[in-house]
Amino acid sequence: MSTLSDDPLGTTDPLDPLSRERGHLAASRAALRAMRADVESLDIRDVTANWVNAEVLARQIDERIKSLADLSHTPLFFGRLDYLHAPPLSTSLERGDPHGAERAEGAEGESFYIGRRHVHDADGDPMVVDWRAPVSQPFYRASKKDPMDVGLRRRFGYTGGDLTAYEDEHLSDPAEAATASKLLQQEIERPRVGPMRDIVATIQPEQDEIVRSGLGGTVCVQGGPGTGKTAVGLHRVAYLLYAHRERLARTGTLVIGPNASFLHYIEQVLPALGELQVAQATVDDLVAHVEVRGTDDATAAVVKGDARMAAVLRRALRSHVTPPTEPVVVVRGSRRWRVPAHELEEIVRELLDRDIRYGAAREALPQRIAHAVLVQMERAGEAPDDRVQDAVARNAAVKAAVKAVWPPVDPAKLVLRLLSDADFLAEHAAGILDEDEQKAILWERPARSVKSAKWSAADAVLIDEATDLVQRTHSLGHVVLDEAQDLSPMQYRAVGRRCSTGSATVLGDLAQGTTPWATRSWEEALGHLGKDDAVVEELTAGFRVPTDVITYASRLLPHIAPGLTPVASVRENPGFFAVRAASGDADVVAACEELLRNEGSTGLIAADARVPALAAALAEAGLPYLGPGEETTGRTRLTLVPASLAKGLEYDYVVLDEPSAVVAGEPDERTGLRRLYVALTRAVSGLIVTHTRPLPAQLG
Repeated sequence: MSTLSDDPLGTTDPLDPLSRERGHLAASRAALRAMRADVESLDIRDVTANWVNAEVLARQIDERIKSLADLSHTPLFFGRLDYLHAPPLSTSLERGDPHGAERAEGAEGESFYIGRRHVHDADGDPMVVDWRAPVSQPFYRASKKDPMDVGLRRRFGYTGGDLTAYEDEHLSDPAEAATASKLLQQEIERPRVGPMRDIVATIQPEQDEIVRSGLGGTVCVQGGPGTGKTAVGLHRVAYLLYAHRERLARTGTLVIGPNASFLHYIEQVLPALGELQVAQATVDDLVAHVEVRGTDDATAAVVKGDARMAAVLRRALRSHVTPPTEPVVVVRGSRRWRVPAHELEEIVRELLDRDIRYGAAREALPQRIAHAVLVQMERAGEAPDDRVQDAVARNAAVKAAVKAVWPPVDPAKLVLRLLSDADFLAEHAAGILDEDEQKAILWERPARSVKSAKWSAADAVLIDEATDLVQRTHSLGHVVLDEAQDLSPMQYRAVGRRCSTGSATVLGDLAQGTTPWATRSWEEALGHLGKDDAVVEELTAGFRVPTDVITYASRLLPHIAPGLTPVASVRENPGFFAVRAASGDADVVAACEELLRNEGSTGLIAADARVPALAAALAEAGLPYLGPGEETTGRTRLTLVPASLAKGLEYDYVVLDEPSAVVAGEPDERTGLRRLYVALTRAVSGLIVTHTRPLPAQLG
């Protein structure tokens, strides 16, 4: 492997390789500007039939313009592949490359620049190939053992948006020994300032296999801190949109995160890759049928989140169906048509046995009754058609019978009654929930109405389940579920409804489950999600957390997730790590000031109850700080983070205040230790642990 040193001054020698690569970068940027200008100049006034089509087309053009934005601080390409022979036709036909077939037939070998998006010149020839294209795959997977017909893999180093270095690997040259890429390592260890960024330049082979897995199957990724599971999930969405754009444009995609701060942190990754159509939400957003103003204690939340509640709701809903005892008499003109009670009962029983949605069955019932009337008409010699059947279905007597037998049910009112009426709950929870569990979820003061009720987050999930029992939830083509280990079984069911006919990417770490109902196994969780056939992959190589930090945090694993493989850091820099006894908040502030002398971001993570005191100490010291999810800047690089919101976030340096307080802030020790494990593993370059109380014994 040969590496060119950084050249910040910019060599101008046309024979110098770096100069030639800079020339290609400049030409590629010019080509991208031309592509954008071509789209901006489109005149659609004469190509749309009406204003609706014009609005749709204008929006599509606007999105295309945004996707072609040239981010000056982001490298347009980060690698190059020189093939020994022309790639196969299937890989050379990169999207947007009309000359792929011609080159595949006639070229002896080709060079491809690998970047975040496709860029072509005025003739349509590609200057940069999208990282998701088949021809780009060897950039991530080729090795000395399997060069994949690649003679040269070149990586580029950048400062801002300026190309400053390159590094070559001659994969097919047996005389060159395999060595670690220094540019790759530098990119992995680059300081974190601002929101999460893409990892297209650093995707590892095991990550690439997950990213490029097919749309038809669901993938579950178990990954410890810093293994890149969130980035893998986001890049898989980007890949699927590339490979199955038309299908996913129809069915939709969704990224689900644990909280708004996390979604804000990751929201720029997909747009940076040119993907603007992926919605983002929390589970609470998905089930926002009512305003959440209340909270549950841990016992109630666990019971409400249990999958058995689905059976209770189903029983309660179906209890509204009353077997008919009276016939239906339909009057049409001078004739009276009578459907006896026993025949009505058969119709109702058939609909119940089919187990279709409550609302769908209710809509089908008048048509079934009308059909029974039409059978009698035909026997009497009449020849009724569909219009007659529809008219009978709308008959007042039929409507009255349907209302009496199969009344409409409001999902929120159904849940309200279950949580307010002890007898109603006992009737439908019999044999499912025991008396203590029923008592745990009953409200002490029943609400008068849906609007006045102080619904909890778990109640909203129950209402979502009831809503789906009444009317089927719309399914998307693909859903990414991050930090999945913290979901309850009922929350998994809520997410599963959103991808019942599609697929999912499930991301999480069992060791980071910090809710009383945290996932015990992925097999169980995937069953609740409705994806029993999902493939479970495990990522164990750590790219974010330094060796000394992850080794210290891994002392907790035997106590919080026995059996999980500890993360092995691949970072060359062991990182800065220190555990310090403190005499008060001033020592915590001093630790923050010490770490802020380094480049990059700093996070001060503390138990939620400690945040107000630390905020006051920072203010007194004149040290500005941000809240979780707020974007760091060159002037303000310190973020004060409650431990409950730290999950999924990362900072170059972290001060962790009072580990024992983090543990004590949770309802039980295991959950507290898991919360501590999360807090300990947010650092990219260094960690200082400060404490006035004794450290938890599990840290040794």
